[in-house]
Amino acid sequence: QVTSPSGEGTDAVVILEKTPFQEEKVLDLLKKHTKLELQMRNDIYSTYHLYPPPELSEIKTTVVYPATEKHLQKYLRQEVHLIRETWEDYKNITLPFIQSQSFSIQWVYNILEKKAEADRIVHENPDPCNGFVLVPDLKWNQNQLDDLYLIALIHRREVKSLRDLTAEHLLLLRNILQEGKEAITKRFGVPGSQLRIYLHYQPSYYHLHVHFTALGYDAPGSSVERAHLLADVIDNLAMDSMYYQKRALTFALRADELLFKKFQEAGRV
Repeated sequence: QVTSPSGEGTDAVVILEKTPFQEEKVLDLLKKHTKLELQMRNDIYSTYHLYPPPELSEIKTTVVYPATEKHLQKYLRQEVHLIRETWEDYKNITLPFIQSQSFSIQWVYNILEKKAEADRIVHENPDPCNGFVLVPDLKWNQNQLDDLYLIALIHRREVKSLRDLTAEHLLLLRNILQEGKEAITKRFGVPGSQLRIYLHYQPSYYHLHVHFTALGYDAPGSSVERAHLLADVIDNLAMDSMYYQKRALTFALRADELLFKKFQEAGRV
């Protein structure tokens, strides 16, 4: 909780993450100005506590302030349940829930309108129907490629999630797949074959976006119960325009989430 000059407290979320080691700095960790404390030695094996100098002790810190109750709940540890959502479930439970909530995505519109993060844009296709903006995700500090993470945000504002996609959106999705890979290869030197390109369902916010992560990076949300590879989505829609209005989708929900409670009330859990 952050205390203002007036003495009033406002909730905040602070996320601390150790950034990946950079190869060129590993040797610096083993030099004499690094403190080592022996913990255990057995034959040829030994373990230590290593205390690197401050300049090699970077911790990525993300701050959400002021934080709403929804933000606080998102980062609390909770039991997780798998939901198997049919199209009827989506129409009767999920969609009314989405429409009843005031999920703020103004930050997305700020990027699309270049009111914020304009200097971070890696690529843009300005077409209002089939275009998008590609920006580094805030989880990536851009100091190394091991945890490369970018997001493609579409210009269209009426497409909320995977459930809204039909064959009408194929050109948009193909643009994201092809242009996104080309832009990342050009800027960061990472070939398309080393990228994991996918959509989340359920997404963390309801404006269609596509994740680009390094293939070797175990990114949050890249597990099978949430990630849908963009190439597979394109193939599915090419076979059947109504594919995502027909099939059941599986996703995980935390026990404290309102949507989980809606599924409970409907007897679907």
